[in-house]
Amino acid sequence: MALPRKILNDGELSQTGDGETHYDFDLFVIGAGSGGVRASRFSANFGAKVGICELPFHPISSEVIGGVGGTCVIRGCVPKKILVYGASFGGELEDARNFGWELNEKVDFNWKKLLQKKTDEINRLNGIYKRLLSNAGVKLFEGEGKVVGTNEVEVTQLDGTKLSYSAKHILIATGSRAQRPDIPGQELAITSDEALSLEDLPKRALVLGGGYIAVEFASIWRGMGAAVDVIFRKELPLRGFDDEMRAVVARNLEGRGINLHPRTNLTELIKTEDGIKAITDHGEELRADVVLLATGRTPNTKRLNLEAVGVELDKVGAVKVDENSRTNIPSIWAVGDVTNRVNLTPVALMEGTCFAKSVFGGENSKPDYTNIPCAVFSIPPLSCSRSQRRSGNRASKR
Repeated sequence: MALPRKILNDGELSQTGDGETHYDFDLFVIGAGSGGVRASRFSANFGAKVGICELPFHPISSEVIGGVGGTCVIRGCVPKKILVYGASFGGELEDARNFGWELNEKVDFNWKKLLQKKTDEINRLNGIYKRLLSNAGVKLFEGEGKVVGTNEVEVTQLDGTKLSYSAKHILIATGSRAQRPDIPGQELAITSDEALSLEDLPKRALVLGGGYIAVEFASIWRGMGAAVDVIFRKELPLRGFDDEMRAVVARNLEGRGINLHPRTNLTELIKTEDGIKAITDHGEELRADVVLLATGRTPNTKRLNLEAVGVELDKVGAVKVDENSRTNIPSIWAVGDVTNRVNLTPVALMEGTCFAKSVFGGENSKPDYTNIPCAVFSIPPLSCSRSQRRSGNRASKR
C-alpha cells in the first residue's frame, strides 16, 4: 500500500497529519482508448480529479507506441471502414455502366491517396479525443504507465523521466493487440495494424483466419483488385455468427473471386524472390505479396506490473474482474478488451460508463451483456443487383 500523501504546488510530497489519506488523483487511468476515455470523462463530470496516461501516437501499435483514441479509432473500425468504403466503389462503377454511364475502359485507383485520407482522419480523431479529455478537466500524460502499488502508478515519459502518482482508484484500460501464431516464418507476415498502413497495395494477398477481421480485409483487397486467398480452420468463416448467414457470406466471398480454403491451417512461410510462399497442412503452396495473420488478439497486460501488486490475471493474460469491473484488489479496476469479456468498442464504452457511475456517481451500475449487436463489413459479389448490394453488405450476429 502506498503511503498516504499529496502533491503540493512546488511538487514536494507530504503526508497529512489528520489520519485521512490524500491522493494525487481520485482516479488514474492507464490507457486512453474508448473505455478509458469514457470512464475518465464521466468520472471527472461527477467531480473526480482524474489523470490518464497513453502511449505516444502512431498508426501501428507496439508495446511502446499507441495513441489517444485506442485501437478502434486509430487502427481498427474507423480506418478499416474508410478502406471498405473505398473498395466498394469498384462494384458501383460496374453498376453505373449498366445504367447508362459512359466510363473509360480503365478507371485508375490511387491507393496512396486513400491511405493519406485515412491517416488524415485518424489524426483528426486523435485530436478530438485529446480535446474531450481536456474539456472534461482530465489531466493527460503521454508515456507508458504501470502499477507500482495498490494505490500508486508510475508513468515513464518520452524522455525517460519517471513520474509517480498516488490514486484512490486505478483503472486499467489498455485494450488488446493482434497476436501472431507460432509458425515458422511468421515474422514475414503482418497484422491488421500494418494492413491499414501498407505502402503499396498488394497484387496477391493471403489471409490466415476466419473471423471478422479476416473477412473484412479479404473484401477490401479483393475490392481493390488483388487476388485473395483465405485460410481458416472451420468449415465456414465467422465462427459464432448465425450459421445460415455464415454460409451466405462464404458464397458472397467466393462470388467475388476470393479463394476460400476451409478446414486448413498454415504451417510455414518462406521468403522467395517471388514474394512469400505459404505452405498449408494439406501440402498446398500459395504465393502472396502480403500475408495477414488475423488469428485473434491478446490483452495488453504484459508490461503493467499487475501480478507484482497482486492483481489476478487469467490464462491468456486478461485482467480478472467481477460484475462491476473490479479486480481482486479493491482499489484497482479494469474495463474493455484488457478484461477479454466482450471485445467490442460499444461494450468498452458501456463498461466505462458503468464504472464511473458506480465509483463516483453514487449508483450501483453493472454492464449488461445481453443482446449486444455486432456487424461484419464486407463487399458482396459484383453480380449482385444494386438493391442486393445495399442490403447484403453486412452480417449481423444478433
